[in-house]
Amino acid sequence: MSAEDLENYETEMELQLYREYRDVVGLFSYVVETERRFYLANQVDLQVRSADGEVYFEVSMSDAWVWDVYRPARFVKAVKVVTFKDVNVEELTPNDLQLPKNGGFGAAS
Repeated sequence: MSAEDLENYETEMELQLYREYRDVVGLFSYVVETERRFYLANQVDLQVRSADGEVYFEVSMSDAWVWDVYRPARFVKAVKVVTFKDVNVEELTPNDLQLPKNGGFGAAS
C-alpha cells in the first residue's frame, strides 16, 4: 500500500466518521471533550479530584458515542475517563444540531 493509498483510506474513514457523527448527534444531550477523545453522551458526571497535591478529572458517561476512527464499535453503554488535562462538557441545544445550509466545511452552495 502506497503512502497515497493510506492517506486516501484515512481521509475516507474520517469522512465516514463525520457522517456517522452527523447522523447520531441528535440522539445525545452532551458533548464531552478530553485530551484524547471526543464523546457524545446522554448522562455525564464530572468530578474534580486531588491526590498528593495533583488535581485530576474523573468523567463518567452513560449511553455514549466515541469519536474514534479506528474503533469498530463507537456506541458504549458506560465510559469512565480519568485525565490530568482539562475536560470540556457542553450541553447540546437544538440550535447546536443545525448544520449550515450550504453543507458546511467550505462546501459550495
